[in-house]
Amino acid sequence: KTPQELANRSQQPISSTFHYISSTNSSSKPEPTTMASKELPARLKEGLDSTKVEYRQLGKSGLRVSVPIFGCMSFGDSRTLGWALDEDEALPLLKAAYDRGLNTWDTANVYSNGASEVTIGKALKKYNIPREKVVILTKLFFAVGEEPEARHFSYREEFQRSKDYQNQWGLSRGAIFNQVEASLKRLDTPYIDLLQIHRFDPSTPIEETMKALHDLVLTGKVRYIGASSMWGTQFAQMQFVAERNGWTKFVSMQNQYNLLYREEEREMNRFCNDTGVGLIPWAPLCRGHLARPPKDFGTTSRSKGEKEGQPGSHGTVEPDLTIIKRVQEIAEKRGWPMAHVALAWINKRITSPIIGFSSVDRIDQAITADGKVLTDEEEKYLEELYQPKAISGHS
Repeated sequence: KTPQELANRSQQPISSTFHYISSTNSSSKPEPTTMASKELPARLKEGLDSTKVEYRQLGKSGLRVSVPIFGCMSFGDSRTLGWALDEDEALPLLKAAYDRGLNTWDTANVYSNGASEVTIGKALKKYNIPREKVVILTKLFFAVGEEPEARHFSYREEFQRSKDYQNQWGLSRGAIFNQVEASLKRLDTPYIDLLQIHRFDPSTPIEETMKALHDLVLTGKVRYIGASSMWGTQFAQMQFVAERNGWTKFVSMQNQYNLLYREEEREMNRFCNDTGVGLIPWAPLCRGHLARPPKDFGTTSRSKGEKEGQPGSHGTVEPDLTIIKRVQEIAEKRGWPMAHVALAWINKRITSPIIGFSSVDRIDQAITADGKVLTDEEEKYLEELYQPKAISGHS
């Protein structure tokens, strides 16, 4: 090219220059596609189209979790819990959740005495779900009974005395390592994404517990650690011990929190928000009270058991009943399910709520709450009647 030709070419618009270059190349090469006409690769488009949930970063960690998180407490063995879903009912629910992008599953070693963990492991195998595409959360502290009817919640003193359960529960170094190995075997997986301590253990030095958890992270068998229901001061002490020694700190807190139980706002939620710990509360719908009118509570096996066996519990007395009616009122005004009102209120205050599901329809209902927001006036209307309650869920 002459200098004048090169100068003229350099002054052409980018699109014109692009056409000039492509026209001088071999005709056997396809013309590059511009960004405006670019189509997504087929598998990427398919995955994106089937993703029905939002993902959020868990506190200030790099771990991303789905909104909501699938609570698997109801999976396992009806001999342990009368309202538990057996394997043949639970497996299709996990597949449906995975297909929709609800990829974060919360369980515990004690749920149906390990059967919940076994169910999750079987789901991965049965449906050929790549391990890295799900986030598995489990918990340890309570003993796992060697038979379905042996529930630690019901027989604590007997478990304490039995030769079969020594160093099998609590937060001692030995108990932690024993419980993790057992969970990995039941889950049939080489690692746990988020290992949570189910409760605080006053009988074990905090240093022993935190060092054991840190060592597990170093082995790669556990990737992150979290905690569950306890006093705010207990959680803070554990975090301070880990920080002082350069050990792994908790990235999450799974506490009881919903419109009808807001005691965690006083200390725990505030501390977690100030220190970058993600909140993933259990019972965000108060065990179903916030998902249906009071007259309809007791229509499921679990709610019937609570209604008959726990009179006066959250959601069954005033002012809770009036708050529930206000949830119903806003739901009718908005054209939403009641659960969406309760989830819209809590989702802006946490990382992700843990919700259990007994049907695919309920999964679909929950994930369509994504993006729904209440007005300031509606939030005030829901909050203003709340009265302080006795602390529950720590034992």
